[in-house]
This record gives sequence, structure tokens and C-alpha cells, in this order.
Amino acid sequence: MTNDREHTRFISDLIDRLGRLNAAEEWNGPLNPSQFAALSYLARANRFSRAPSHVADYLATTRGTASQTLKALSRKELIAESRLEEDKRSIRYDVTTDGRALLTAQSAMSSAISALEAPNAAALKDGLTALVMKLLEQRGAKSFGLCKECSYHQSTDAGGYCNLLDVPLKLQEAEQICHEHTPTTG
Repeated sequence: MTNDREHTRFISDLIDRLGRLNAAEEWNGPLNPSQFAALSYLARANRFSRAPSHVADYLATTRGTASQTLKALSRKELIAESRLEEDKRSIRYDVTTDGRALLTAQSAMSSAISALEAPNAAALKDGLTALVMKLLEQRGAKSFGLCKECSYHQSTDAGGYCNLLDVPLKLQEAEQICHEHTPTTG
């Protein structure tokens, strides 16, 4: 039992250290880690998943904190707010050209992951995915997965179709994060 606890503690400490190393690197740029995380999420999220509440849910933060983060990104002209045609009360954020340019630099974390041997990278991806899914399950939170990996996604030559939202998807949207994601079973 002690070994299990020690193993769990060691893994937890490693994940914490990785987070701190990554956050320390993000502080060296024009954004704080929360702003960088929000910008990165918005750049990878589909058009249905860019509302302030989605950012808050994805980052596991309060809506007020997410709102302040989005305001800061907007002031820096890294994102642009737009009203939805269907509901003028609803807003979404799109990443600007300057915002996308800021995300193109490869981080030390990305570089280190890219340097891993393929079997180690695959095992790490699988293990971290399982850990995130378990934490989300415990919290009763959504998975925010890729459209193409959702049980509602139907592949088409044009990109796909979301059977939940009843809308066609562009090719690049199948590769983006969706707040409505429901993992496939089986």
C-alpha cells in the first residue's frame, strides 16, 4: 500500500513540476499563464466553443476570472469579440492574426515532447488522457475533445456533420476542440 501511495505522490509531484516549468516559461512572454492558456484554447476550439463560459469550463476556473482574462487578451488585440447572428446576446471570441502569431513559437515543453521516442510519447499521451478523463469524471465536467472523436460526429468528404447540433462541419473543424464533445463508447 505504501508503494501505491508513494507512486501516486511521485506522479502527482511530476505533473505539478511540469506545470510549474511550463508556467514559468509562459511568464517570460507578453502573457501570464492564464492568458496563454485561454488564447491557446480559443485557437484550438471550434466556432461553437468560444464563449466565455466555455473558456471558464475548459480552464476549470470561474466565469469572472475567465472574463477578466478574455478582456486582457482583447485589450492586447490578440482576440476579437463577435456577437452571434442567431442570438445577439451571445458572444464568442476569435483569435486575431497577432494572437495566432504569438502561438506559433515552439515552447520548451513542446520541444521536449517532440524529442521523446514515439513509444514514450504515445504512452504519455494515453496515460495523461486517462488521467484527465478520470479527473473530469470525478468533477462531473465535460471532456472537451476533438469533434472527430465525438460520438455525434459523422465524417463526410467536406469535413463532417455534427448530429447533436445538426450542422455541417468544415474539414478543419473536425480537428478542433468542442465543448459538446461526448466520447465514443466501445
